[in-house]
Amino acid sequence: MPTRLLIVRHGESTWNADGRWQGQADPPLSNLGRAQATQAARRVGQVEAIWTSPLDRAASTAEIIAAEIGIGPVLTTELVRERSVGEWSGLTRAEIELRYPGFLEARKSPPEFESDESVLARAIPALLAIARATPGEVLVISHGGVIRTLERSLGVEPTPLPNLAGRWIDIDGESMRCGERVVLIDPGDVTVTIPQQL
Repeated sequence: MPTRLLIVRHGESTWNADGRWQGQADPPLSNLGRAQATQAARRVGQVEAIWTSPLDRAASTAEIIAAEIGIGPVLTTELVRERSVGEWSGLTRAEIELRYPGFLEARKSPPEFESDESVLARAIPALLAIARATPGEVLVISHGGVIRTLERSLGVEPTPLPNLAGRWIDIDGESMRCGERVVLIDPGDVTVTIPQQL
């Protein structure tokens, strides 16, 4: 039986909120990110399993969704973690431009920046293994860089990927095909309740 993987970017992290490149750094979800994950669970539907990157922003998103839809335990694989961004980790676009003038526009990378080939060499076998282990529909919480690299490798030109958006990937044996893009939240509907200080 073929497997459909819904591979989704995590909720907003504190560094997303600050406009900082994360890579394999491990900032937590923001309050908004936690609210996004709760709302996204309403649109996930029934899945056979949930897998996640171990980075906190992904793992916490997965745990919130799992609790909301009543499935578990959440399964973890290092192989769908975000790419390393080397010396850009923790920097804003403005800081990158200041330290590495012209790199972003020219699509150049700093030392230690993980290549597309390296990302695909770990992510594709992991996704195929998940599909072999669990027929049906499976949710995978990952990262924007991984998802967009996977889309490019499957012949789809990626567009910007908001938090809690992703793509269906259809897997049959060793064959992978891009399905539709999915957005699990309506940003205008996500509200954050902050308790009043006593």
